[in-house]
Amino acid sequence: MPDPERLRAAALAVRDTYDQVNDQRLGRRWDLTDYTLGFVGDVGDLAKLVMAHEGHRTDVAADREALAHELSDCMFSLLVIAEATGIDLEARFPSDMATLAARIRTQRTTTEPVSSGATSGEPPPATPSPTDHGLPDPRITPGTAG
Repeated sequence: MPDPERLRAAALAVRDTYDQVNDQRLGRRWDLTDYTLGFVGDVGDLAKLVMAHEGHRTDVAADREALAHELSDCMFSLLVIAEATGIDLEARFPSDMATLAARIRTQRTTTEPVSSGATSGEPPPATPSPTDHGLPDPRITPGTAG
């Protein structure tokens, strides 16, 4: 695994270069919202490549170089966003992964086997996504449809 401090330093050096370019071109630097929206775009690009890699899209070429590039773009954004918000990912990530692993182990031992639904005519329950931590979605205001 690469040295997290080297990754962080490389990302911040690129951010500083972007700051200079954006100062000249836009008259301002990107803020946290700009970097977050850039991250969302990069995740979308990554999703398209993963879908192509899995054979679910044929309009996009799925090669390892393109996947690696988008993963690096996403890592860049995450590191810059963490820096801007004062979050130490190197310190936080291991404890969050331990919490997630414990939650998954609990689900595995307490969840009844999923039936196919063939006998009841009902579809099987949805499989939780890897990011479904059992917490309410902060983007949805209580009392509104999301």
